[in-house]
Amino acid sequence: MVIKPKVRGFICTNAHPAGCAASVAEQIDYVRQQGDLGDGPKNVLVIGCSTGYGLASRITSAFGYGAKTLGVCFEKEPTERKTATAGWYNTAAFHQQAAQNGLYAKTLNGDAFSDEMKAQVIEQIKTDLGSVDLVIYSLASPRRTDPVSGDTFKSTLKPVGQAYTTKTYDTDKDKVHDVTLEPANDEEIHNTIKVMGGEDWERWMDFLGDAGVLAEGCKTTAYTYIGKELTWPIYGQATIGKAKEDLDRAAAAIIGKHTDKLVEANVSSLKALVTQASSAIPVMPLYISLIYKVMKEEGTHEGCIEQIFGLYTECLYGETGAVDEANRYRMDGKETNDATQAKIKALWDQVTQDNFHELSDYAGYHHEFLKLFGFDIPGVDYEADVDTAVKW
Repeated sequence: MVIKPKVRGFICTNAHPAGCAASVAEQIDYVRQQGDLGDGPKNVLVIGCSTGYGLASRITSAFGYGAKTLGVCFEKEPTERKTATAGWYNTAAFHQQAAQNGLYAKTLNGDAFSDEMKAQVIEQIKTDLGSVDLVIYSLASPRRTDPVSGDTFKSTLKPVGQAYTTKTYDTDKDKVHDVTLEPANDEEIHNTIKVMGGEDWERWMDFLGDAGVLAEGCKTTAYTYIGKELTWPIYGQATIGKAKEDLDRAAAAIIGKHTDKLVEANVSSLKALVTQASSAIPVMPLYISLIYKVMKEEGTHEGCIEQIFGLYTECLYGETGAVDEANRYRMDGKETNDATQAKIKALWDQVTQDNFHELSDYAGYHHEFLKLFGFDIPGVDYEADVDTAVKW
């Protein structure tokens, strides 16, 4: 079929297999062009491997260091009437490229929050790898079922303490307007921590440790976004911020529980980018459109693969990466430094409905949004009839 993007609100309900494959190939090419990276991971587990930062981590592990990669994701396969999700096509493209280069790659598709998936992963590690020396935790989900209680929790995007009014951009209506977010109650805060906090990351490491499949000196990191003044009310001082604090707690707990294996656990703070998750968060389409404008002018703009490549080569397996006071790796400095933030703040104060497209890089934002689903990628023939029934 010929596939055109079907955008509804902040999501695209279809995906283009050839476009997704081209996007994956582009990221692989970037890593290969960097040359010999030296010592790095050998057996890598990526929890949340099919899109965004998780996919970039798998690509860097495999094509930067030659590592064997085992991935976990939750994606829908194609049907006769519908395309697969973008993550499905990304994973298929990764598998194809890995096979062509003699690299081990296996992916388990299902609920990463469940204990059943944890058991499947452990069996796969025991059968194929023996142990893992790097565990990447890169899940983004609006809900989670607790495997112990059976209760399902839903996250909420709300400020904590008091209502917050700010500017936002409605991508559906092409409109800059004010939005007021009412404060979260205690239950909403608790539920968001249950979904987006560190409990599941910690549980994964407990299961892997108890099963004896963590290599000595194993590294693990969970990805987060901290932001700065303009986004603190919806991130740092909000329900998401409370969940992010719980990631710091989990990192310390993981280190304490696995001293026998000398496990290193760090939260990694990455820059704001267009992702399926960030597109749904109030304020972020406007903020990201402005930072793209500023950072491209400064020559500091980076995408997922550049950020993750830097995390690996500078922090996880390099000498130049530093941690902050909370033991986090900080890859967001090019965005959050005072000089860059001052430029963004100046634009933020000026932006209106009339000048939004002039002051921002919404064109760049929209391109990156479509690219998430395999669209708007140079060199891909979007008029061609493509086979959507792609398998891994």
